[in-house]
Amino acid sequence: MLAACYRRYHLRADLVIAVPLHAERERLRGYNHARLLADVCAHELGLPCAHPLLQRVRATAAQAGLSSSERRQNVVGAFQCQPQWSALPLSGSTILLIDDVCTTGATLEACTTALLQRGAGRVQALVLATPD
Repeated sequence: MLAACYRRYHLRADLVIAVPLHAERERLRGYNHARLLADVCAHELGLPCAHPLLQRVRATAAQAGLSSSERRQNVVGAFQCQPQWSALPLSGSTILLIDDVCTTGATLEACTTALLQRGAGRVQALVLATPD
């Protein structure tokens, strides 16, 4: 479905990145659902994934139950691009960011901020569901 939306809206991207989970949360869950979605989408579109570039460096409270302003505050500084991946040609690239759900956009905005600070030219996002 994500790949179909990408095509329908004539999006163009250079790399696909999933919204990362904090390492502890991923260890407890056993997988990152956004990464699974991103991997399938990237495969369908023939695009490379660069998941290790973006990491959640701070554990955050679950966003469910928080107000819009609390959600934004909750994810401030939670994501960073990792310097060991500086060899990736990110400068000016268009990144396709994938997540499962977008409620207020706070998580996507925090990820986008980190990617733009690292030199991405543009960040587009696709999500599987919204509350509306």
